[in-house]
Amino acid sequence: MSTSSPALNFDPALLLKAQGVRVAFFDVDGVLTDGGLLFTESGETMKRFCTLDGHGLKMLQKAGITPAVITGRDSAPLRTRLKALGITHVRYGTEDKAPAAQEILDELGLDWSQAAHMGDDWPDMAVMTRAAFACAPSNAHIEVKAIAHYVTEREGGHGAAREFCDLLLVASGRYADLLQGYLA
Repeated sequence: MSTSSPALNFDPALLLKAQGVRVAFFDVDGVLTDGGLLFTESGETMKRFCTLDGHGLKMLQKAGITPAVITGRDSAPLRTRLKALGITHVRYGTEDKAPAAQEILDELGLDWSQAAHMGDDWPDMAVMTRAAFACAPSNAHIEVKAIAHYVTEREGGHGAAREFCDLLLVASGRYADLLQGYLA
């Protein structure tokens, strides 16, 4: 790889659609995890998170794009992971995601034209249709993929969120700069 030209490329029309995004909303189950639910004998939930996705979320923050999470569930492992990533704009246990997203937009002083959302199932669709840019992992429900501007090559919980983060970073013009920092 040349230090002057990243290997990653996206369609220019797609990048134009994603320009101006200042907040990226993420679902959890099926997006930041593979959607599987593991339970211990005592009934505690266990979740598996992809470190590639976590690094992508950190890179968004460095680029001035706020990652936010809106999820229908709540669990100690999820809270631990989001705290470790420094994600503070979170709504737990909400199925009605559009009002939760609006609250976060209001807190940040942003509007829907500056928002992106990555979701995988029907509860995500109201936010996806309002946001300027919508993304779905490759294993999302067919109706969600039908309204997404971009469907990732990777599945949820296996780097799909990172792919979305990378797209937003390229669209923001910050990807190459951030990459160079790791090559130096």
